[in-house]
Amino acid sequence: MTGLVALLALLFLGLALNFLFNPLTAGAQFGVVPDGIVGLNTLRGDLGGLFLACSVMLLVGMVRAERLWYLAVAGIMAAIALGRLLGFVMDGFAGNNLPAFVAEIVFIAILATAYRQC
Repeated sequence: MTGLVALLALLFLGLALNFLFNPLTAGAQFGVVPDGIVGLNTLRGDLGGLFLACSVMLLVGMVRAERLWYLAVAGIMAAIALGRLLGFVMDGFAGNNLPAFVAEIVFIAILATAYRQC
């Protein structure tokens, strides 16, 4: 499980770096197109910061052997998944937004299991 948590930390770090240094491409991969400088700043700050914080929290949890950090990231993923569910209800469902939702549910399961087992 520790290996899976490490992989998630690296995945989140990669996403963070992509949003921080390549926000146009990263945003397009997530279906988000920025509106000028404010939009670019939002992609870098909000999404880059979100993924960077998740990565750091997982790494801190691993290094300090403090599993509660895993639940913090699982909670963030759950909030994102809840937002997606709300979007499905309010905006409709497009098949291409299902993989991200499934990934978030898998991340939650991995982190909850790691919390219980590590």
